[in-house]
Amino acid sequence: MPLSHPRRSALSEQVIAALRQQITSGEWPVGSRIPTEPELVELLGVARNTVREAVRALAHNGLLDIRQGSGTYVVATSELAGVMHRRFADADPRHIAELRSTLESAAAKLAAERRTEKDLKQLDALLVRREEGWASGDKETFVTADATFHLAVVAASHNDVMTAMYADLGEVLRDWLREDVGEELTPETYMEHTRLVDAIRAGDAEAAGAEAAGYPFLCRPGRFTASGD
Repeated sequence: MPLSHPRRSALSEQVIAALRQQITSGEWPVGSRIPTEPELVELLGVARNTVREAVRALAHNGLLDIRQGSGTYVVATSELAGVMHRRFADADPRHIAELRSTLESAAAKLAAERRTEKDLKQLDALLVRREEGWASGDKETFVTADATFHLAVVAASHNDVMTAMYADLGEVLRDWLREDVGEELTPETYMEHTRLVDAIRAGDAEAAGAEAAGYPFLCRPGRFTASGD
């Protein structure tokens, strides 16, 4: 429905909130192109300048990326995620991998102790989706499925702060994974995750933590390994 028409500053805030809701709800996922400016004008029932102002505000906050000649794309799901994406875009890949390893290992230990039956069903389903993503041979499909699976592991820790932090780092970690798997999905970049789910299901915190700690360090030629070689 078209938005109401209060004073301009309040209207701009309404439009920003409406666009942000589309992003945070997953209606416009990370990596997707949002509707064009004319489409947003029609959708929201506001002036072109108001839409343009809102889009620029969200781009400034790091949620959107305006690409001349291509469109506007979602790059983060929150302002903090946008800040992290910009802050760590050029970080040492080893440091990103170490951060991911530390967070996921701690979360997996907690998940083994706190997981519910609902968590386990979610992990089983996402593990299947991850395998399907790999089998598809499509890099982006696999990266998305893998990232969703790992976020679910962290969420199973039932530590809201850890989960929120991991989610805000999501696009940074996806960028790292895209680089690490290379241009094509190859056997060298595949890592089996069934043992992690099994350890969480069994309530074996040490095994779950050890499994999660090793996953970020892939053994593709020219990259480092878990031992730092």
